[in-house]
Amino acid sequence: MNLTQPHSDLLDRRRLLQRLGSGVGMLGATTAVASPLSATSAESTHLAGPHFPAKAKRVIHLFMNGGPYQGDLFDPKPALERYAGTKPAGADLLTERPTGGLLPSPFKFRQHGESGLPVSELLPHLSQHVDDICVINSLHADNPNHGPALLQMNNGTITPTRPSMGAWFLYGLGTENPNLPGYLVLCPGRPVRFSILWNSAFLPSKYQGTYINHSTIDPEKMLPHLRNTRWDHATQREQLDLLEQLNNVHVTARKDDSVLRARSEAIETAYRMQFEASDAFDLNRESKHTREAYGAGEFANGCLLARRMVERGVRFVQVYYGNGQPWDTHSGHNNTVPKLCKNIDQPIAALIADLKQRGMLEDTLIVWGGEFGRTPVSENGNGRDHNHHGFTMWMAGGGVKGGMSYGETDDFGFKAVIDKVHIHDLHATMLHLLGLDHKRLTYRHAGRDFRLTDVHGRVVHEIIS
Repeated sequence: MNLTQPHSDLLDRRRLLQRLGSGVGMLGATTAVASPLSATSAESTHLAGPHFPAKAKRVIHLFMNGGPYQGDLFDPKPALERYAGTKPAGADLLTERPTGGLLPSPFKFRQHGESGLPVSELLPHLSQHVDDICVINSLHADNPNHGPALLQMNNGTITPTRPSMGAWFLYGLGTENPNLPGYLVLCPGRPVRFSILWNSAFLPSKYQGTYINHSTIDPEKMLPHLRNTRWDHATQREQLDLLEQLNNVHVTARKDDSVLRARSEAIETAYRMQFEASDAFDLNRESKHTREAYGAGEFANGCLLARRMVERGVRFVQVYYGNGQPWDTHSGHNNTVPKLCKNIDQPIAALIADLKQRGMLEDTLIVWGGEFGRTPVSENGNGRDHNHHGFTMWMAGGGVKGGMSYGETDDFGFKAVIDKVHIHDLHATMLHLLGLDHKRLTYRHAGRDFRLTDVHGRVVHEIIS
């Protein structure tokens, strides 16, 4: 349609569009799949590209919501056995709840790989890949409560009005595949604080994450209303072209409307997803051997979906362990942790091996951890409280040195004391690996330049290959 046509012709086409049905082609899919709005094409989401050559092209964030205890998994503390039940000086750090004496971990550690890094007996599969992993034992954050800690880990601040790190990644780099969202969040349920953890805040809304509940692996249920059963592709294309022209007429009479533009781009993404998403989200297209390698369960399915997404050009995939905060072991800790570890051990090991054999691990950054750790002292005799003063995360691939540990907590594991890494430092390092300078990746809002790391952050060059 030529927009120089008489206005009556435009109105006739508008009425025709309204008669085509209650909803336009893929509008149902737009609401269900691409809202919150996510990145679309490389042209529309590409800000300036990397500031320097990137080591990683994409990120998979394996999120243990609730907070795992590092002393059970990667940071053994023999001193806990010797002083069990006591409460030494320094144990009075601020945590969420009152705690008691030192509580040793009952799980044994052994050195693995050429590097000899210690890994718990709870992770027999993952321990085979320790030479690809950099364990950071000196993370620390600012708040011991789930909500603020989740916000800081995902958004860089405890303030619930800032863009998520995935939104910053897309703002800086764009997406590689215009037929899929550039930022996907996989969770079989709803994590605490929910969609604010992957929002775009004051960044254009097209950079927001797209949430997928993968508690069922049927693509038709994961992505409801994906296919338009009423109109064929050609008809939908005509409808969307007409919508775009109508929107352009609307925009020319007003100041540039980023929300409208993002909505239009999301409609386009939803339209294109009809042709690629069904395949991308269909785990039945994987071989029996691959499915068995990852194992069974929601987290295993999430890891396999993550691999399928990143190999198709999705920039950032978060895989939440489960609904709510499953790693929040305030009671029955020693009984719960083996079950949690069994669910993550085989899938993560398979993900690393799978990416490696496909030649993708070298430019895919995997990040594992929770919003904080847990205390080395007991809560109610058999649980562990939150600990943001010192906890463990690990990274693999994407330009990170494997087979090494970085930083230390004190002898009991209360607090990071050597080579401390704040969440701001973690984010600065992730951005650096993606070729982005965290100080230069800014967005002007409310009279100031904002960035993911605020006014903080140090790139941890020591762990970069």
